This record gives sequence, C-alpha cells and structure tokens, in this order.
Amino acid sequence: SSPEAVLDLSRALDRLEVFDPRKAQLVELRFYLALTMDEAADVLAISVATAERDLKFARSWLHRELHPAPSV
Repeated sequence: SSPEAVLDLSRALDRLEVFDPRKAQLVELRFYLALTMDEAADVLAISVATAERDLKFARSWLHRELHPAPSV
C-alpha cells in the first residue's frame, strides 16, 4: 500500500462515518484493530449476522468510493 492509497482509504472512511458511523467503526475494528467478527459484533452490541451484512455493505461502499466509475 502506497502512502497515497492509505490516505485515500482514510478519507473514504471519514466519508463513510458521516454516512453510517456504525459501519465505519466496524471497518476500523476489523481491519485496524484486527478484531474477529464475533469480537467486533460484541463491541458494537449487534449480532454477528448484522455485522457481516454491515461489513459487506461497507466494503462495497468503500470500493465504489476508491474506484469510481468513469464519467460518460
């Protein structure tokens, strides 16, 4: 990961936090703190199934933010 990529990810996470703070916190718990899905779900007081759905959404959202479709 280049420094630019890390900065881009940090900015995208900031935007996700404005859109949905819980999903942004879940990403941080899973990838920055390396918590398991069970641990992250416990911290957020949500079910593992909800955490899995939230993470799937967050990953997709972040991917779209980091790799936008070209304008036509």
